[in-house]
Amino acid sequence: MKLLLISIFLLFSVNSTFAQQKISTREMDRINWMEFAEFVPDKINTVLLPTGTLEPHGVINNGADNTAPFAMAMDIAEGLNAMVAPTLNYGITGSMAAFPGAFQISEEAYAPFIRDILKGLAKNKFKNIIILNGHGGGQTAVLQKVAAEVANELGIRTLVINWWSYASDVTLEVFKEDGGHAGLNETAYIQAIDPTLVHKERYNPDQATAYPKPNTWSAVPFPSSIGLYQEGQGYPNFNQAQAEEYFRKVNAKVAGLIKETIRKWDLAGL
Repeated sequence: MKLLLISIFLLFSVNSTFAQQKISTREMDRINWMEFAEFVPDKINTVLLPTGTLEPHGVINNGADNTAPFAMAMDIAEGLNAMVAPTLNYGITGSMAAFPGAFQISEEAYAPFIRDILKGLAKNKFKNIIILNGHGGGQTAVLQKVAAEVANELGIRTLVINWWSYASDVTLEVFKEDGGHAGLNETAYIQAIDPTLVHKERYNPDQATAYPKPNTWSAVPFPSSIGLYQEGQGYPNFNQAQAEEYFRKVNAKVAGLIKETIRKWDLAGL
């Protein structure tokens, strides 16, 4: 009986310790400061920072560039043992800034702001800062430049990922064709997250225009809110099964890149 009681006590102690070690949330804006201190950096030293903007996206939400990287971060955070920083929702919109509901932040304002965010994450003792970027164009160049500068200045490690470009092979695998801005791939990704954000009843193929080949033509505003990477490919198909498959495979590919990059950083002693 005595041995049984000891065993029960030990089992209870182990379970209690495990329960205490399990973090209540991965979201930095939902966690209490005392719990944050218990986990960062001793148990968690990686943070995912979603970045995007507000601009037209065909028949999906204007904030798709924010919705996608945040959902991705939440889906992969536990497997990476990472925290998720609040999304930077405003960005350098560019040629679609004239559309209703769009916001355009200047590079002069955006660059120092993202720099201070990265410095703040480093101050909070994150070693690996992973930017999951949902919006391309000039924003990508700014993020890469600032992330590199902060990494070298503070001795941290940064990685910037444009998910739709990195997962272009997944687009071809799942859909057998290329995608586009608010096209087949991005619409599917949002559909997998929340089908209510997809307004199929508003869709018209004439809303799409293929992006021009280099040095051919340029229009501001861009004439369509759906931009196709290749002529005749990338029109949304609203297939829920494909959308869910795409979401899973894209997230797995992105998570794999993050894990492998951190592994090699560690291997090199950086």
